[in-house]
Amino acid sequence: MFDKNNKLRHSISLAAMLALSGLSASAWADAYEDAAKKWIGGEFKPSTLTADQQLAELKWFIKAAEPFRGMDIKVVSETLTTHEYESKVLAKAFTEITGIKVTHDLLQEGDVVEKLQTVMQSDKSIYDGWVNDSDLIGTHFRYGKTESITDLMANEGKNFTSPTLDIKDFIGISFTTAPDGKIYQLPDQQFANLYWFRADWFDRADLKAKFKEKYGYELGVPVNWSAYEDIAKFFSEDVKEIDGKRIYGHMDYGKKDPSLGWRFTDAWFSMAGGGDKGLPNGLPVDEWGIRVEDCHPVGSSVTRGGDTNGPAAVFATQKYVDWMKAYAPPEAAGMTFSESGPVPSQGNIAQQIFWYSAFTADMTKPGLPVVNADGTPKWRMAPSPRGPYWEEGMKLGYQDVGSWTFMKSTPEKQKLAAWLYAQFVTSKTVSLKKTIVGLTPIRESDINSQAMTDLAPKLGGLVEFYRSPARVQWTPTGTNVPDYPRLAQLWWSHIAEAASGEKTPQQALDGLAKDQDAIMTRLERSKAQATCAPKMNPERDAQYWFDQPGAPKPKLANEKPKGETVSYAELLKSWEVARK
Repeated sequence: MFDKNNKLRHSISLAAMLALSGLSASAWADAYEDAAKKWIGGEFKPSTLTADQQLAELKWFIKAAEPFRGMDIKVVSETLTTHEYESKVLAKAFTEITGIKVTHDLLQEGDVVEKLQTVMQSDKSIYDGWVNDSDLIGTHFRYGKTESITDLMANEGKNFTSPTLDIKDFIGISFTTAPDGKIYQLPDQQFANLYWFRADWFDRADLKAKFKEKYGYELGVPVNWSAYEDIAKFFSEDVKEIDGKRIYGHMDYGKKDPSLGWRFTDAWFSMAGGGDKGLPNGLPVDEWGIRVEDCHPVGSSVTRGGDTNGPAAVFATQKYVDWMKAYAPPEAAGMTFSESGPVPSQGNIAQQIFWYSAFTADMTKPGLPVVNADGTPKWRMAPSPRGPYWEEGMKLGYQDVGSWTFMKSTPEKQKLAAWLYAQFVTSKTVSLKKTIVGLTPIRESDINSQAMTDLAPKLGGLVEFYRSPARVQWTPTGTNVPDYPRLAQLWWSHIAEAASGEKTPQQALDGLAKDQDAIMTRLERSKAQATCAPKMNPERDAQYWFDQPGAPKPKLANEKPKGETVSYAELLKSWEVARK
């Protein structure tokens, strides 16, 4: 979701150089081991492994790579700091250590998905390995075009699966596991959408007293949307200026653009309380409002038992529109995701309810108005506040989990070589350093390392969040969504109708739900999906569904209960107690 311009530089593979020099096989092995030692002694620090353990792990890669030595493979991912590091640094290291030359392309996320769709439709091979969001898990396991990593590790990839891979150490592995119990993708990076706020402003005694006097409770981290709204109003309308600079109590974006779809599909409805209880995703109704029965999607409209256009979704959409209009900078409505991202770092935003932790590195650069002279941030990240429809046991936010995926159409030898590269860039030898570079942790062992403890004061709560028990409530799009690319593209155009005022939130979501049902109906008729294909419910009166337990829930009589906040210090203490 983050696009930057990059130039890829790849060195001549060590295998090619050795071949030209006429060295013996044993000399080759020594040269690859020497390369491993060089990288361990330099770039691959820190690591949760000792240097000896790192060398043992890399020796396995050297041996496993023998059948593929001298090959060229191509892989692709979206443009993100973590993937830039892989493309520029880890691809070079892998080539020198294994003799397999890898070209790691970086594309915009939409281009990656488009090429992936082409491969699924044509059964041709464009790339040997793909990093794409685990949001596509429902797509991958249904169409039968994607390699099950569980099967790969048990069969043709058995001898090429690292004994130190440690699948249980991946914090996002449940997100890449389908209803059939098989893993379809290997997590490579992940980040969450969280609440962001100016801790230095929230700690000011004069502002705290003024807020308490007006609202009757403490200025602090909002627990619910009522408090978020009160705080947004307070900073925008009562405080207005700090140090002579106009400030705002909220930040968002609203331009008609594909990124407007992410703003909603990335769990906005579940943050309000849409969908059902259940982790990692609500069942039978998920955060997109899609109902499944026995793994088969049966509808998204309320009249089919879905919740895409139910009261909780309408409430969430109305608040999005109202808050941007009343409390965000005037230019926010004309911004895209990427344009709005840097705005809080400029120092005039008090809080943001929908903020991605992938911005952490950009928010901690020395010299920014939101960074102290000692390098510590003036801001913090915290769990997202919840809407009035939310109930205990529901997901509370979104995590992006970019994950390695392999297609059945890829020739086996190319696929297995790419599988080695995927394991290398997620291995314990390199994963902690990669986490520090990109701040997108994937391993429990890395999160709990001393290196992350040392970094924590400069990361504004990232480490504390990922170590907390709250983390499990932030999850990607789940398996209810039967065709992510086709359904996701419906969202931005319909949401734009509400954002612009062209339609009411109810009208916009009625159109979205209807279009989602139409696509799922076509999928059912086409019989294109090998398993768990849609079996659409007939339409019936919405009240029937409102009378059933769970989602869709009927409209609440009071959608603004009293605001509730918690101090950031108390929040951290509660996490520490929960971990013990």
